[in-house]
Amino acid sequence: MNYKKANYLIFCCVFIAFRLNAQESEREYNPSDKKLYHQIDSMDKVFFDAYNTCNIEKQEAIYSDSIEFFHDKNGLINSKSELIKGTRNNICGKVTRYIIPGSIEVYSINNYGAVEIGFHRFYNNQEPDAESKPSKFIIIWKKEEANWRITKVISLH
Repeated sequence: MNYKKANYLIFCCVFIAFRLNAQESEREYNPSDKKLYHQIDSMDKVFFDAYNTCNIEKQEAIYSDSIEFFHDKNGLINSKSELIKGTRNNICGKVTRYIIPGSIEVYSINNYGAVEIGFHRFYNNQEPDAESKPSKFIIIWKKEEANWRITKVISLH
């Protein structure tokens, strides 16, 4: 499958997940694949523990070499080294991420991995009184042999 078709399929899955979420927002989320849900929830914790403690090596190991990071305000970063450099310069020791409890939803992508959708907050450690609003995120996880890799992130603020 070529790159454009793969991206199209992934974004279609994300769109469908958003539509299902909007249509069924009155019901409580119940993962259809509890094992997958727990794997992705665990990987979220592993990655963001590394993010919050500035463990760059762990973050690099989890990011795919072909990472695409879409930020609603800053645009697209599709360079792993640039993403890591930005984290090192702008995040380490300055920002802490907290997940909104109960907000994570996980959907399987057949023959690829999973989509994680949720809400989180970022706290500016240098401005402790600054307001932190919940924001939505989407992470596309790819299963590569025994490892999960982040291939795409959509960060909405």
